[in-house]
Amino acid sequence: MKELIVHTGGLSTTVQDAGRDGHYALGIPPSGAMDQYSLRVANLLVGNDERAAALEATYIGPRVEFTDDRVCAVTGADVPVSLNGDPVESWRALPVRAGDVLSIFSPVTGGARPYLAVSGGIGVPEYLGSRSTYTLTGIGGFEGRKLADGDRLPLGDAAGARAAGREVPEELHPALPEMPEIRTVIGLCSYRLTSAALDSFLGTPWRVTKDADRIGYRIRGGSLDFVEREQPHGAGSDPANVVDLGYPVGSIQVPGGDEPIVLLNDAVTGGGYATVGTVISVDRDRMAQTKTGDHIQFVRTDLEGALAARRERSERLQRVRELLGA
Repeated sequence: MKELIVHTGGLSTTVQDAGRDGHYALGIPPSGAMDQYSLRVANLLVGNDERAAALEATYIGPRVEFTDDRVCAVTGADVPVSLNGDPVESWRALPVRAGDVLSIFSPVTGGARPYLAVSGGIGVPEYLGSRSTYTLTGIGGFEGRKLADGDRLPLGDAAGARAAGREVPEELHPALPEMPEIRTVIGLCSYRLTSAALDSFLGTPWRVTKDADRIGYRIRGGSLDFVEREQPHGAGSDPANVVDLGYPVGSIQVPGGDEPIVLLNDAVTGGGYATVGTVISVDRDRMAQTKTGDHIQFVRTDLEGALAARRERSERLQRVRELLGA
């Protein structure tokens, strides 16, 4: 057999790969791993293509049984991991045999989302070029939904035996600070905020509410004032309404001015709320590793800053590839 037997599915565990790019104009968001760096490193550790499908958990991970010899690795959030009841390390390639059981427990002590990669990858069928789960419409992944107890996930052909024992040093793990800075390009509809409100948006430590998932993170901590205006034709009457526009992944809506929402991988692709900025792609990894009750701080950057951050992450990934001989 080439399956992964799910004993317990965890709180919200889905199959995710690098994402379903190229269909945004049709209203289909990219989905894919919320923390792209951790997904790619997990795959590299087990000898997979770094874009391969793996499991993304939230807060409480799954308990799974292997049915043949494989190599697996857990990355992302700091969380207790055990193999057949014995503690094992994350960020390391672990050899497993048929009948072995891996558990990813709570509580997370840092971050929010651990990733489990298995050599050969999770072999669910592709949908529009990706194996990622988009639960809002029930497409991709394993039956378009989060994992449940008793599921049996197909695996690809194992090719990572040579990877066993390899590890990624701590200096190449992502930082998980108590209050991460989230670099943001201000724009699109920031003209709707007063100058003082925009300063307040950037100066406020925002708290992540319980309404935080793969669609978006609702945050609280301040109140933002809008510039007076005459309601434009085609827009709603709320001061936060604008004429409908496309939402970039990572854009920040401000409905009502007191509960901004950061739109993430499974969010709608457009609408009529003002978006005052966009979280840069690299820092969406940081957003993914924040959890309910955490605080974040938005920091203004520009396109050059966003591209520099992307280059820096690419260089870190290249160091991992060279270290692992990938």
